[in-house]
Amino acid sequence: MTAFRSDLHIHTVLSPCGDLEMSPSNIVEEAARKGLDIIGITDHNTTLHCSLVKKLAEKKGIYVMTGAEVTTKEEVHCLVFFENNEKLKLLQDYLDKYLPDILNVPEIFGHQVQVDEDEKIIYTEEKLLANAIKIPVNELEEFVHSLGGIFIPAHIDRLKNSIYSQLGFIPGNLRADALEVSKITKVEEFAGIHPEILKYPITRSSDSHFPGSIGEATTTFFIEERSFGEVKMALAGIEGRSISIL
Repeated sequence: MTAFRSDLHIHTVLSPCGDLEMSPSNIVEEAARKGLDIIGITDHNTTLHCSLVKKLAEKKGIYVMTGAEVTTKEEVHCLVFFENNEKLKLLQDYLDKYLPDILNVPEIFGHQVQVDEDEKIIYTEEKLLANAIKIPVNELEEFVHSLGGIFIPAHIDRLKNSIYSQLGFIPGNLRADALEVSKITKVEEFAGIHPEILKYPITRSSDSHFPGSIGEATTTFFIEERSFGEVKMALAGIEGRSISIL
């Protein structure tokens, strides 16, 4: 197996919280500078920058996990990833259907723009992407897995928008492929309060909103090659594949 460093939680300028410097090209350049092998593009409730980041990253030898950070009805943030553009399109249709028709106010929440390879604005999202969709966490998980995707509750250690802050527990029937912790948390200490997390693989990512924070927290995948299937196998601990956040 080969060790590949990853940061699976990165926002672009399309997220209202994303810095204006978080263009696809800047993200890829910074990821390459930090020596990352795999990155995840996880804008809030949208996938529209995934394809361009993937295209640019291929030129730098970086593999991109495409998906989104979805806010459920309970306001739980969840990372979801899909293997190809066809399934990613189904996710986008799902998000478009269930995201409330509430307009963004850029002066308050931030700009939500899609840019091209030359960093020219080609689309402005009018709906506020930071809103919760109308789907509860269990139904989102079922949808993701029905398409063969990966489902990871995000930053479970945080006091806002985590599965513990919003629900107080992990539902017994929730089939999480992993749980994500932020860079500040020691897993052993958090497990002392919530020992049930040790039943799941644990990932760590930057949740980056500006270029300098990309790669500040990483997960190492021990896999044969960089692919969606290999990442999925590592999370499941199948056939010698594994992960580490040390």
